[in-house]
Amino acid sequence: MNLRPWWPVLRVGVALALLVALVWRFGVGAFGDGFAAVSVGNVLAALGIGVVSTVACAVRWWVVARRFGLGLSVGAAVASYYQSQVLNAVLPAGVLGDVHRAVSHGAREGAVGRGVRAVVWERGVGQVVLVVVTVLLLALEPLLPIPDSLVVIALALALGVAVWRRRDIRQLGLPALAAAAALSLAAIACYLALFLLAARSTGVAAPLTTVVVLGAAALLVMALPLSIGGWGPREAFLAAAFGTAGLGADAGLKTAILYGVLALVSTLPGLPLLLHRRQVPRESPDEVRQDRLPLRSGAQ
Repeated sequence: MNLRPWWPVLRVGVALALLVALVWRFGVGAFGDGFAAVSVGNVLAALGIGVVSTVACAVRWWVVARRFGLGLSVGAAVASYYQSQVLNAVLPAGVLGDVHRAVSHGAREGAVGRGVRAVVWERGVGQVVLVVVTVLLLALEPLLPIPDSLVVIALALALGVAVWRRRDIRQLGLPALAAAAALSLAAIACYLALFLLAARSTGVAAPLTTVVVLGAAALLVMALPLSIGGWGPREAFLAAAFGTAGLGADAGLKTAILYGVLALVSTLPGLPLLLHRRQVPRESPDEVRQDRLPLRSGAQ
């Protein structure tokens, strides 16, 4: 039986089932407490954190896109990244905004394939850095110990992908990869700062290292394409993780809800850009020619 056509439905169904189970277990009041923790102060902080994280991610895309021979200005990258974040936040799976960004940019450049590869690599570098950061944090603060076998499997998969995509890795080059990794670290720091803000705003008084470790693990869970705009697995995981860490499952649920609200707030500057389809002028070919790599004829 081919489940691929049903995958979007199953994905949304899993997220809804998790949310319904959480309401049944904790009641509507826990969700209400999470929303009630929203304040003017943390909304403004979320917007500020969102600016820094979005610019870091957009510059990461700019670095990768130019190495793939695609014209892209920093201004256009920031505008498109904000647009994609809004779509990711309100649509199932959390990646449809990136798909739109990849295809639309590739189409404008006349190289859809390269546009998609650039976004895949830009997001991929970020995910790899997130995995590394999370594993290191778990090793330093073993609240949620992970089996050694999973670490070995993760490293083997990373090596396999590196061998499989070695042509793209050579095309990107070490300086671009290093820059993308550094920008990913900056973005992850912003996400963890937002998570810490959510935890503190809901009354979680655990040590900073504990909250950061739980936040990093939650970011990995949020990367799974099983959510509705990020909702579902995040709340279930944090309720279980906070309970395991002795912080209270209800505190984890409240933190997850407030984080979801603040994460959505952080994308709001992209809403007018999305509604009005504002296009930021691209760089001229002469501005990017020096950074482009020679591509084989017909390569996209």
